[in-house]
Amino acid sequence: MDKILEGLVSSSHPLPLKRVIIRKVVESAEHGLDEAQCEAMFDLTTRLILEGQDPFQRQVGHQVLEAYARYHRPEFEAFFNKTFVLGLLQQGYHSLDRQDVAILDYIHNGLKLIISCPSVLDLFSLLQVEVLRMVCERPAPQLCARLSDLLSDFVQCIPKGKLSITFCQQLVRTIGHFQCASTQEKELREYVSQVMKVSNLLQNIWKTEPATLLPSLQEVFASISSTDASFEPSVALASLVQHIPLQMTAVLIKSLTTDPNVKDASMTQALCRMIDWLSWPLAQHVDTWVIALLKGLAAVQKFTILIDVTLLKIELVFNRLWFPVVRPGALVVLSHMLLSFQHSPEAFHMIVPHVVHLVHSFKSESLLSSTAFLVQLTELIHCMMYHYSGFPDLYEPVLEAIKDFPKPSEEKIKLILSQSAWTSQSNSLASCLSRLSGKSETGKTGLINLGNTCYMNSVIQALFMATEFRRQVLSLNLNGCNSLMKKLQHLFAFLAHTQREAYAPRIFFEASRPPWFTARSQQDCSEYLRFLLDRLHEEEKILKVQSSQKLSESLGYSETCLQEVASKAALLTETSCTSDGEKTLIEKMFGGKLRTHICCLNCKSTSHKVEAFTDLSLAFCPSSSMENLPFQYPTSPPRAQDDGLMQTSVSDPSEESLVYNPAIAAIVCDPVVNEGVMGSLPDELPCTENASIPNEPIKIFVNKGESPRPGGTTPSVTDLLNYFLAPEVLTGDNQYYCENCASLQNAEKAMQITEEPEYLILTLLRFSYDQKYHVRRKILDNVSLPLLLELPVKRTASLSALSESWSIDVDFTDVSENLAKKLKPSGTEEACFPKSVSYVLNSVVVHSGISSESGHYYSYARNITGTESSYQMHHHHPETLALASSQGHLLGKDVPTTLIEQDLKNKEMSKEWFLFNDSRVTFTSFQSVQKITSRFPKDTAYVLLYKKQDSSNGLSGSNTSSGLWVNGDPPLQKELMDAITKDNKLYLQEQELNARARALQAASASCSFRPNGFDDNDPPGSCGPTGGGGGGGFNTVGRLVF
Repeated sequence: MDKILEGLVSSSHPLPLKRVIIRKVVESAEHGLDEAQCEAMFDLTTRLILEGQDPFQRQVGHQVLEAYARYHRPEFEAFFNKTFVLGLLQQGYHSLDRQDVAILDYIHNGLKLIISCPSVLDLFSLLQVEVLRMVCERPAPQLCARLSDLLSDFVQCIPKGKLSITFCQQLVRTIGHFQCASTQEKELREYVSQVMKVSNLLQNIWKTEPATLLPSLQEVFASISSTDASFEPSVALASLVQHIPLQMTAVLIKSLTTDPNVKDASMTQALCRMIDWLSWPLAQHVDTWVIALLKGLAAVQKFTILIDVTLLKIELVFNRLWFPVVRPGALVVLSHMLLSFQHSPEAFHMIVPHVVHLVHSFKSESLLSSTAFLVQLTELIHCMMYHYSGFPDLYEPVLEAIKDFPKPSEEKIKLILSQSAWTSQSNSLASCLSRLSGKSETGKTGLINLGNTCYMNSVIQALFMATEFRRQVLSLNLNGCNSLMKKLQHLFAFLAHTQREAYAPRIFFEASRPPWFTARSQQDCSEYLRFLLDRLHEEEKILKVQSSQKLSESLGYSETCLQEVASKAALLTETSCTSDGEKTLIEKMFGGKLRTHICCLNCKSTSHKVEAFTDLSLAFCPSSSMENLPFQYPTSPPRAQDDGLMQTSVSDPSEESLVYNPAIAAIVCDPVVNEGVMGSLPDELPCTENASIPNEPIKIFVNKGESPRPGGTTPSVTDLLNYFLAPEVLTGDNQYYCENCASLQNAEKAMQITEEPEYLILTLLRFSYDQKYHVRRKILDNVSLPLLLELPVKRTASLSALSESWSIDVDFTDVSENLAKKLKPSGTEEACFPKSVSYVLNSVVVHSGISSESGHYYSYARNITGTESSYQMHHHHPETLALASSQGHLLGKDVPTTLIEQDLKNKEMSKEWFLFNDSRVTFTSFQSVQKITSRFPKDTAYVLLYKKQDSSNGLSGSNTSSGLWVNGDPPLQKELMDAITKDNKLYLQEQELNARARALQAASASCSFRPNGFDDNDPPGSCGPTGGGGGGGFNTVGRLVF
């Protein structure tokens, strides 16, 4: 049969006829053959595969060999033996050289055919030795890629033990010798693909045997730090960077920069070659490692190296901006190099001549990516021209080219420059190391700052520590939904269950960031909180409508159908929700209601308005000290937003339509965000039509608003709440237009809280608007924060008959009024007081800084459960919980409030408070919370979150007694648990890598890395031609913990 096959493939018969006969030959493999016939057939097919003159002959060889090997496995096992394979690898095959890729492919296929045979184990042992020899011979990229394919399929052929370390080191050296002479795209793509196969093999070995990782990295550094002019390591080494765990960045860089054995010349070479790696396509994290090394050198003040490398490579980095595939990394490195090189304009002036051409070229492309890139580039150029002013001849063409792009403010430029200087990076490594450590002793998880996202982090941590809200979010069944609530649930789940010290909330940030918020700039956390709650509320309303109308599967229907859904959702806003089942989760947790009451003092007619709120904005009481400031409370809000969560700003209370007409209120108030101003403070007034106005309680309210300021004492949150609820007389310019009288009349305006929220959010309006300079200034006054707060609530039976709107947060603006305007005429005593609802302080968001556009946010919070609330309720009579200021009493009897507060503070000392400062979470105390402003004047409480003490909120699904709720939290959905489990497993693998590194440390603590080889007690460093070497390495292996 072998003679027939040989004659057939070399004959001139038509190809279709040949294929038919070949099929017959393949089918004949099923018939019995003696050993000699089988060996002859195996010889022939092997020759066709390895020396076939055309693809047809090689294909026939593969087909017939596979068929005969399958049906005659013992004979093929005897043929494909250890001696035969060794001869192929060491001597080649007839005319084929031993390094021909066809031989490796043939062996690869042969292993597949005898994988189930016992003799394959002998071949594995043979190949473990041979592949190490082959790598030491520095095979070409194509052969090395084929070898990687074989080893990926048959990991049993990879050298084991100490030889695995040697194999990895030699493989690194081999990559360092890779070169691609061609400039054709096809050949370049093939070359990149071959390199990636080899680097992926190394990655797999590092994962399987972590002990090989550090020696491999030592070999990488030995190659790139070589000062041998006859050897230039390949840029292909960049392909290994993406496989190095980022957790190792800080410790490796610190080891390199502090190793006395690494000479400056070697470090300079290494850094230059790492910058060259920016040219390697598909390589990830190269920019991260380059910048880490630059910062590490700055931290140890090796400025000579930084200067030399910057001047040598700045133009090369700039030229990489032309190539889209490497542009992002190149821009990051360019920015760091220029911004840190602040002692001389030399580096910047080297690239200035090339800027105009680059900008014009990218502008002509009119691509979104090009525009975004140019915005970043022009910001960098503006910073550099600001720092190195005085060169108009150089900068004028550049300014003309970038005139259409936004220019950063002077403050931003100064901030960027101050943060980027080499001298400001001395602690950068320490900050990196702190993020890589394990979870803090608090057991809480921090949130990584993604670039001025502390405003979000502080709010999210406060919401997460709102126990009931967190439990409700985690218990929601949101499978198949991609809503913002789903992303919040995912974030809460990771905060609760991840083993990492800090979590990066990138997905949630992008989904929840208000569209008008500029990325990577400081924002108002109160504004963000309102937007977030409104988005969550509106999403749930729409989903409820879709569910009730069974429209969830018809999102692709006509526009009229979608409009119907939107109109029904809007209808929910205007409809009173009296049962918990009709409310959204945000309404159940944070929703309350305010009743505004205006009584004409001439005809005694009254009008009412009930509005829903999610937070109350508390202004500071006006005083002589505030009147002397060069600004006043504005008559109009300073900022506008397109926010669905409305906040009312009443500058002229006589405009009844603004206060009472829901339609007009929606038009006027919807775009208003008035978090910076407040003060036309309406208040609690329980009178009905023609009722006389009580006088004595009003004097108490006013005294509470006035006394703390002139007396010099610290006002409390209770004072600000009293001031917010204090009735006021509308006179003079603020007269009220009475429809009954058909004229402007003096009137009394009051507000009552008619429905209290489960969680009361209070925003202290610290940012007042300066009309002269058009900026928002911060009020730095200290405010006392009571642990227990009494909220006056007067429930009205006719609430359902009143018009109300969910999406209004009430925030009334005082037009620089004095409290004298709140003085009341004489009247009879009020018949009854509103009911008192007790709240306990849950969390405090602190703003550190002097303006809303800058500074830093962090938060204090604690866990509050129903047990804690009921404990305090049972151990303190409700009458003793009226924490009003010492000058008067809003509720309850005359009690020594200072003693009560001291008692509460003492009890609180034993409770756990946490300080959430981005990724850092630490234990703290309520005493620290109270003293924060007195110790740090710029750090002031801004947003407060109080929890209602009544633990029985009646929310569905909050049965914490269920055995499935661990520590009171509900069990997670399978999708969430799987994601957390996967991430925690990855984290444990990283920790295992740390443990192995520490074991390596113990074994080699006294050894320094020697790139030219190891002594007899260490794994061998070479076995064949050397490939690199040079002066330098690590002598701090013992200090590496990663």
